[in-house]
Amino acid sequence: MTIDTTTEPPVTPPTFEVLNLSKETLEALSAMGYTHPTPVQRAVFEPAVRGKDIVVQARTGTGKTAAFGLPIVETVVRRNLAKVQVLVLCPTRELALQVTAELERLGRPRGIRPTAIYGGAPMNRQVEQLATGAQVVVGTPGRVLDHLQRKTLDPESIRMLVLDEADEMLSMGFERELSSILERLPKQRQTLLFSATIPPDIERIAKDRLKEPEFLTLSGDHVGALEVLHFIYLSRGDKLEALLRVLEVENPESAIIFCNTKSETERVTEALERQGFGAAWLNGDLPQGEREQVMQRTRQGQLRFLVATDVAARGIDISHLTHVVNFDFPESAERYVHRTGRTGRAGRTGNAVSIVAPQDIGHLYLLRLTYKIRPIEKQLPTAGELKTREEADLVQMLADAFLGSPPHPDDVALARRLLSHDAADQIIAGLVRDHLGARPEAAEQAAAARRSKVVPTTTPDGSPLATSAGEGRQFTRSSAGEVRPSTRLSGGKDGLPARADDGARGQRKLRVRRERPHRPDQPAERRPLRDERDEDEGLDVKWTIEPGPAAGAADRPFARTEDAPPHDPTFAEIFVNLGRRDGVNASDFQRVLTDVASISRAETGKIRVRDRSSFVSVKREFLEKAVAALNGATFSGKVAQAQPARARSTGTSSPNDG
Repeated sequence: MTIDTTTEPPVTPPTFEVLNLSKETLEALSAMGYTHPTPVQRAVFEPAVRGKDIVVQARTGTGKTAAFGLPIVETVVRRNLAKVQVLVLCPTRELALQVTAELERLGRPRGIRPTAIYGGAPMNRQVEQLATGAQVVVGTPGRVLDHLQRKTLDPESIRMLVLDEADEMLSMGFERELSSILERLPKQRQTLLFSATIPPDIERIAKDRLKEPEFLTLSGDHVGALEVLHFIYLSRGDKLEALLRVLEVENPESAIIFCNTKSETERVTEALERQGFGAAWLNGDLPQGEREQVMQRTRQGQLRFLVATDVAARGIDISHLTHVVNFDFPESAERYVHRTGRTGRAGRTGNAVSIVAPQDIGHLYLLRLTYKIRPIEKQLPTAGELKTREEADLVQMLADAFLGSPPHPDDVALARRLLSHDAADQIIAGLVRDHLGARPEAAEQAAAARRSKVVPTTTPDGSPLATSAGEGRQFTRSSAGEVRPSTRLSGGKDGLPARADDGARGQRKLRVRRERPHRPDQPAERRPLRDERDEDEGLDVKWTIEPGPAAGAADRPFARTEDAPPHDPTFAEIFVNLGRRDGVNASDFQRVLTDVASISRAETGKIRVRDRSSFVSVKREFLEKAVAALNGATFSGKVAQAQPARARSTGTSSPNDG
């Protein structure tokens, strides 16, 4: 018997070339980081450019905006006609703004001008935008109808109508507005209807208002929910305490936490903020201006948790969610499906976590019967699991501190010899205690660094980190947040707190010395505290670890400084305006170089993080790419400014050094 060991070559996903797009549109897609069309984009494009009416069932997060955006910029909009030619209706302001931003990026090379109109924004400004030649209008039904009635929106030249999230618009009570808008639009128009579900109301609209529509069924929210990992934690006590314990162990990168009432959203958010998590609440009581600020921070990855009610979260599309958490279990199976369908999109792994109280058991059984979703039951985290999390935080803090720059070969050789010693664990334990000091303080700092972690979601030019249309690429970063220098040992190593007690074990004592290089006339102060004048006077404070007065140790070379490394002509340095006080460390910069500019660790030299600024060394051939990746990148909510550093004979200086 002959066994065929040959394997089929991997199937390469098609590129956007298969859609026969113009050069300008291909350039726009490339600039946005999109390389492969999603199934909904491939299915919609051909009938859309033929002028067919289409009803598309596809869940949010599958690339629907580009699905109707590509036909709009390619064939529908006549660039020499400065009138509204396309109307896109969305259920919420947030979705309207997202769609407008996407269409603006797609149509920029072809000069196509979209604008967003929605309630809660100044009417006069929208009237001006409409009057100055907007070609694509994206809006909410109420405000669009208002403009049509005022005759500030002329529908005469509209050639295409797009109904995005049509089922959401009907569930929010917009049926009357939709009917009035449809009556005012030209009869000879093309209509594209997108919906996660096709309830009877949607079927009626398709039958009455569309001309021989093609139905494309790709995936609904219930399909997306089946692709998500579902877990439940049974709680018979304080649900808020249970939630905090679950978040500690699950450690989601980003999540929406759903509550059933407005008051609960605020209570949960306050508890999360007290724990050090970046969180904000979203409910109907939040003013529109503040709501938009919260959504902007969430989309940019500056907020880790968004705590919301079902009504407030309608129409929100956040591409980088890793978890949906039900603090309050939903009262209907359909609501559970809509909630959990928001994660696990575009091929990513999604997680749905629910806190289930005794009164929720009936709703859980109904979910199993209706959608065959059987969540895995887990026990609330024990003290042992929380201890494991604490140890993992400490390990990560050490990794962040020491993996940012290559170690000296002599230190590596000594470490390997140490690991071969019979009592290696005892020796390492002593070194760890000597560095970490008082364990409760160190553990809390390590936990604070993890809780304050944020997920960048945009490249330096503001585009989403993505590899295909609608599919965001994620990477995580660590940040110790705002930690006073008195609780750290630095010397280029962030996150290591100074030891609080030296003990009586005869170990080497560490002394933290503050150097003030721009004030050589004054002696260095030997105390691990920084006074407020350092901030006011703009001094570049350096911290040095040096041996204490242990007997026989005065002449041993333990001291470390942040002096510039010897000049290597094959490397160039980049000055970045952010430093330790901004909550960044070397590993943050390396992750941006790797994920955004594809510059590997081997192509990166020393990364020196100072109090107010940093210097990143890369091979000279990658200098331009590295500067572009770092310049404009967001770290802990602060935007970095990067440029090639100016060399000095004694080291490297920032462009602003005199």
